Amino acid sequence: MNRSPRPPTGRAPTFLAIYLNDHLTGAGGGVELLRRAAAAHQGGVLGTSLRSLGEQAAQDRQSLLTLMADLDVPVMRTRAALGRIAEKMGRLKLNGRVLSRSPLSDVLELEAIRLAVEAKAACWRSLRSLARTDPRIDIARIEELIGRAEQQIRALEALRSACASQLFSREARGRAATPHAAEAVWRRGHPRGLPRTRPT
Repeated sequence: MNRSPRPPTGRAPTFLAIYLNDHLTGAGGGVELLRRAAAAHQGGVLGTSLRSLGEQAAQDRQSLLTLMADLDVPVMRTRAALGRIAEKMGRLKLNGRVLSRSPLSDVLELEAIRLAVEAKAACWRSLRSLARTDPRIDIARIEELIGRAEQQIRALEALRSACASQLFSREARGRAATPHAAEAVWRRGHPRGLPRTRPT
């Protein structure tokens, strides 16, 4: 089936509706984070990888919407709106800066994205369990989504590990030459000068 999700009704939401809407909110935040990270590396290998993952994440979100429609689960618009606000607020402090990127941005963003994909995989597994008693769920499709999430996790871990190794190895080499290596790395990412507060 491929129906549009129903609008909310006057009834109290079920636990399944709350659960799937929470994952829908998280999926939207993950898509936004991937697009933003890809834009920061536009034209590079990392940017290409992140853009591809972002396209997959958007497709996975649509798959969740389709499953919700098949299960007659309504989309909670207010919950989704609050999720978008929280995601935008979260980006203000994710990397220790308010408006600009820090050298830690890549590592922290990749960790956040990996955690989001881990949660997505858990959602697919929950639906696989439900499929044993609910014939509305296409279990073959769920298996495909689980496999894709596992591939995404492996790809993100490879990117995260490479970025972390590069950043911290560079810092360690700098520390051998100067006791202010962290500040030197910070200045390279913030050429107009350090803010009043340092990242913690």
